[in-house]
Amino acid sequence: MPYSVEWIDDHVRLLDQRLLPREERYADLSTSDEVAAAIRDMTVRGAPAIGVSAAYGVVLAALTAEPDDRNRPVEDAIAVLAATRPTAVNLFAALDRMRRVLRGSEKDDLVAALLREARQVHQDEIDASLAISRLGASLIPEGATVLTHCNAGMIATAAGGTALGAIVEAYRQGKVARAIATETRPLLQGARLTVWELVREGVPTTLITDSMVGHMMRTTRIDCVMVGADRIAANGDVANKIGTYGIAVLAKAHGVPFYVAAPTSTVDLSLRSGEAIEIEERSASEVTSFADVRVAASGPEVRNPAFDVTPHRLVTAIVTERGILSSPGTQELRRLAGPSGRRGK
Repeated sequence: MPYSVEWIDDHVRLLDQRLLPREERYADLSTSDEVAAAIRDMTVRGAPAIGVSAAYGVVLAALTAEPDDRNRPVEDAIAVLAATRPTAVNLFAALDRMRRVLRGSEKDDLVAALLREARQVHQDEIDASLAISRLGASLIPEGATVLTHCNAGMIATAAGGTALGAIVEAYRQGKVARAIATETRPLLQGARLTVWELVREGVPTTLITDSMVGHMMRTTRIDCVMVGADRIAANGDVANKIGTYGIAVLAKAHGVPFYVAAPTSTVDLSLRSGEAIEIEERSASEVTSFADVRVAASGPEVRNPAFDVTPHRLVTAIVTERGILSSPGTQELRRLAGPSGRRGK
């Protein structure tokens, strides 16, 4: 599969996720403002892919600025990119890395230095995805049926995938009999994106609506749940696509292991618990309409939180590129994701 985010010559190329699976179209972006807009409108989505895109957006800001006065436009671009989406921590981690390069580079070398760092951000996600896929696959039993929610594959990571990468790797090892994907309301990332990826990889796949999960766990053999994450607090609480918390509760009630697969760039040690994670509230139109056609009756108040938080007590294990944490807690996450464990940082 092609990457969902690429740097080509002097611009960023994004796979337009809004059009899948009907159309596979790429957007070529030449300014940081275009990248910011693509993040806001979900042309690109998924925590790691957002971080990689933002890093390349900073490079574009330096490229398009006057050579003698690059620092201020780049700082301004970082601020604009940081304001696009509040929940996924990878965005802020990537921008922090770019800001450190900005403040430590000579003007003549700035563009080259920023591009090197952005490419390293991208490579780090590629390396992390490979390791997570292998480690996550080791948790999946022979002949398994695995349930996943939202999309944590190539599209979301600008790499090989986290939760979906583990499922695909386990399938290649002959361990996965079937994947079950929820549709993931309201934007149907599961139905549109996850199923698209799984079918392309040849994985036998069943699509269900979000509200079918409890029934399926009671009546069908489901061996484990594998999902991604947008932010993990220091105590192991996990923010992921809205609906994840409910699936975790159902998994606990039915004795189904609930695994979270995410790179350490998703861990936010500055937050003691998931209570401190800012949850993005998106437009009501995403709930009331689909493909620009209104499907809901007029008049009601609408809520559209994009994410929810799953308490660590419901998480069987967190799979990172550096290892698997069973019963994850603050001490374990600090050891794995703290400054001493950062990849080359």
